[in-house]
Amino acid sequence: MSRTKPVAVVSGVAVAAVLLGVVSYTATKPASPGASGSSSVAEVSADPSAGVYAELEAYARRDSSDKLALGRADAPVVLIEYADFKCGYCGKFARDTEPVLVKKYVENGTLRIEWRNFPIFGEESEAVARASWAAGQQGRFWEFHKAAYAEGAKEKGFGKDRLAALAEEAGVPDAARFARDTDAPAAREAVRKDQEQGYSLGATSTPSFLVNGRPIAGAQPLETFTEAIEAAAKTAKAGRP
Repeated sequence: MSRTKPVAVVSGVAVAAVLLGVVSYTATKPASPGASGSSSVAEVSADPSAGVYAELEAYARRDSSDKLALGRADAPVVLIEYADFKCGYCGKFARDTEPVLVKKYVENGTLRIEWRNFPIFGEESEAVARASWAAGQQGRFWEFHKAAYAEGAKEKGFGKDRLAALAEEAGVPDAARFARDTDAPAAREAVRKDQEQGYSLGATSTPSFLVNGRPIAGAQPLETFTEAIEAAAKTAKAGRP
């Protein structure tokens, strides 16, 4: 897990903030690196509505023009991920779990994934977050995401030259525009907006997730996500006219 950071909680989501920032963290964090066995599994109740908060479900944007999202805007389930490109657990999720979820649920229209930049490791985290947004302006966010989360990528750092190299690897077509967009006020504002949303709902570590209003903390095993997605899909289907 990442380091924690003080949270400013807005009044409208106070209960949800406590849940995600405290209960979800302690109950579902992965096992420590030195521990034996796999990481702990966050239990998903047999009741699909258990642990789901309407305040959190409302954080899904469902904006069809969102360049940092994957899947149909009207998908019955939205997974929101708050993550930092310098976070090792985020990289684990990106490499090991997310591709399976994309193939199993995004491709058949069940799931939409919405990314939120949540940089908490300082200047380089902020820079690579802005760079990912800039890559997205040219339709290459997810390619940049894959390159930045490749095994060993974060160990090379995210300095200016490295960001340019990642953009090239991701197939960003206009390098000059990428450089301008990375440092533009619009990039800073987009990252700030994502970051403030995360803090407002009580996220204190990365990665943090919402699955239709159900909080999940940490790079949990695949089954934690599949159970949460299937429960949310069942609820959504039951609620259709």
